[in-house]
Amino acid sequence: MMGPASEIILRGTEEPCRPWIRRTLSREDWTALVAALPAQPGLALVTLWADTAQAHALFVNEDTGDILPVSTAIIEGGYPALSPARPAAAWLERMVRDLWGHSALGGTDDRPWLDHGRWPHTFPNAIRPGPMGPPPEPPEFLPVTGEDLHQVAVGPIHAGIIEPGHFRFTAQGETVVRLEIRLGYTHKGTLSLMRSKSPRAAARFAARLSGDSTVAHSIAFARATEAALGVEAPARANGLRGVMAEIERIANHLGDVGAICNDASFAFALARFGFHREAMLRAAHAAFGHRLMMDAVVPGGVAGDIAPGGAEAILAAIAGVEAELPELVHVYENYSSLIDRVVGTGVITRTLADRFATGGHVGRAAGRTGDARLHPGYPPYPDLMVVVPSFPEGDVDARVRIRFAEIAESIRLLRLLLQDLPGGALATTLPMLSGEGIGCAESFRGDVWHWLRLDNGQIASVFMRDPSWAQWPLLEAAIEGNIIADFPLCNKSFNCSYSGVDL
Repeated sequence: MMGPASEIILRGTEEPCRPWIRRTLSREDWTALVAALPAQPGLALVTLWADTAQAHALFVNEDTGDILPVSTAIIEGGYPALSPARPAAAWLERMVRDLWGHSALGGTDDRPWLDHGRWPHTFPNAIRPGPMGPPPEPPEFLPVTGEDLHQVAVGPIHAGIIEPGHFRFTAQGETVVRLEIRLGYTHKGTLSLMRSKSPRAAARFAARLSGDSTVAHSIAFARATEAALGVEAPARANGLRGVMAEIERIANHLGDVGAICNDASFAFALARFGFHREAMLRAAHAAFGHRLMMDAVVPGGVAGDIAPGGAEAILAAIAGVEAELPELVHVYENYSSLIDRVVGTGVITRTLADRFATGGHVGRAAGRTGDARLHPGYPPYPDLMVVVPSFPEGDVDARVRIRFAEIAESIRLLRLLLQDLPGGALATTLPMLSGEGIGCAESFRGDVWHWLRLDNGQIASVFMRDPSWAQWPLLEAAIEGNIIADFPLCNKSFNCSYSGVDL
């Protein structure tokens, strides 16, 4: 059950990271780890990042539940690549190269990722950033060979108010042979902006990494800070965090289902689901003073208590959703022209979802059952007996049905949380100490992970992993063999964050 790769990690030098010990490997042991990974498919790569001196990776042993952070020193500007053994590392290795200048030796893809050749410096997070590079060249895409192929370029500017991203389709007639996604257009330099700030000041940047999951990212950042400093948020703060997280989950799932149906020309669903999403956002504003609840979660606790009448506003909003949801599900399931578009479209297999350790609705629609609220778990969820839905089909329809099930479960959780909110303090004081911590939270997209290192109360290094890192590559796979006209359905059913991976 332990596995050869896990055993190599556990032999590393222990570093004082909380709540999970980080281990440092020599160059030789890291190379041995890469060689051992194919023999242990259950050791899932969650994320990869770096600082000026080391490359770091976070693994989860899905057989034992062990969470294994591991690092190796950067030697002569590089480190052995993980991408030959874990394909999810490829985009992350490109990100590390662009931000820190560290090369993934033997990696599967060394093209630029975030850096489009327009930054004032290359390698901006390095100790000594480089000068601005030459004028940018057109982006390089992977070659495709075959007869009667043509390319369709979409974006980065799209119709409507959505984030920018470039989609390069290679098609044979209407059938997509390959999709390649190019992102980085919303890069904000977030990691650099957070350095040398206190956690309370830097929390505003974490909250804005991906605005639609601001609560989840804020919880993960707060928990990483609290772990680094060895403090716990008060019980009432944890309860209020849970309330906010479930409101965020319901609102986003409602919006996603309406958008998916609208892309199949079923505007009635967009109108009704949009109505209920708006009701949830108004309830959030009434309860916490902001429609998205931005900056309501802070390291150490929460910024303020639930407002008078806030609980009643939330209960009224979820009662409205609960009253109409069964009829909306019935309409969805019996509208034949809609079902014809979503069933069997954009299929992701369980094998592929496992290879990328994909969570959230994308992973659960392909048969995976992971949920950070249960494992590793964090307050207030251990006592709530969270039910995680899962379907095996892996298509657009399964991703819609996962959302239906999660809306119903979040309504149940909200009622439990609101009827039994603990009393007491809203936040605890953060000491001005040094330390290193990892925090996680379950967003509506899946598991969010944050890591930071503090030096006398200020951030020395930080990284934030949005679940979309593991989902964008699967979108490329999901559209293969489908027609171009079905891409909006596939894209909306994933609803990956652009900003979350652009950092």
